[in-house]
Amino acid sequence: MESDSIECITSSNGVVDEDEIQPHHLNPSSHLNIHSQFSSSTKSSNNINIISNNSVNQNGVLIPPSPSVHELLECPVCTNSMYPPIHQCHNGHTLCSTCKVRVHNRCPTCRQELGDIRCLALEKVAESLELPCKYYSLGCPEIFPYYSKLKHESLCNFRPYNCPYAGSECLVVGDIPYLVAHLRDDHKVDMHSGCTFNHRYVKSNPREVENATWMLTVFNCFGHYFCLHFEAFQLGMAPVYMAFLRFMGDEMEARNFSYSLEVGGNGRKLTWEGTPRSIRDSHKKVRDSHDGLIIQRNMALFFSGGDRKELKLRVTGRIWKEQQNQDNGACIPNLCS
Repeated sequence: MESDSIECITSSNGVVDEDEIQPHHLNPSSHLNIHSQFSSSTKSSNNINIISNNSVNQNGVLIPPSPSVHELLECPVCTNSMYPPIHQCHNGHTLCSTCKVRVHNRCPTCRQELGDIRCLALEKVAESLELPCKYYSLGCPEIFPYYSKLKHESLCNFRPYNCPYAGSECLVVGDIPYLVAHLRDDHKVDMHSGCTFNHRYVKSNPREVENATWMLTVFNCFGHYFCLHFEAFQLGMAPVYMAFLRFMGDEMEARNFSYSLEVGGNGRKLTWEGTPRSIRDSHKKVRDSHDGLIIQRNMALFFSGGDRKELKLRVTGRIWKEQQNQDNGACIPNLCS
């Protein structure tokens, strides 16, 4: 994380508040454990009355229930759902094709050699199943054939979001309200309300740094949250700075908004206008696609003024919502007051 200050002037409802924000240092390893808004939820109560689900034989001996189809389709090694080819050993124990390689062709249950026997019966059973999306508890109402379920879940709009923080390898996932609280409380990011902003990014000895990431800023605008990124990296052989905005929500919703960025000095300026990218796209993916305001380092130092030995780059911008014109279907900007 970059150690120089960011001066932030954020305009909200016509009032300008000026403060200098020091970036916060984080131990990258402090966020390597996966957390989630769902991790604190209690376990299901399916096992509370487990005896009532069992049967008793004539001698009064408790007979455990038979395993469900879902349990039969669970790989005993990785515990994920199995998809063809489903392998089995000579004793009928099954496992997925990925784990077959991991266990060196030995059955993890009986240690017999697996060979190349497929469990065609279980594959047929799986083919006949229809199951709800695993994100049904988060609101997804869809039901899919077993073999289509996995593809849907990788794209499901109800799946949790990854933490958009770019300063460390954070593996936290959750919904938007949870991630906003996580960014504020754990990453200590700059939080602002309003749809216009005026940031001054400062770096001493900028020619000595090829790659750097400044503190993330989060804006609450139009009832949604946006992440402003600023970083330095090499574009080919050229050192550049880049600013871009990401929307905390899905891509379709992100298309309802637009934003502009402007940087300048000494009677010159550069402007950028575009649509914020969803945080479904990683910050690296957005950066590598060059979807933002890119400033060559020499130009950035020219904008900074002085002897060009210190970066003092002022980036201004605004966010607006596109409204559909009822007459001709065209989009017209709705500027935040």
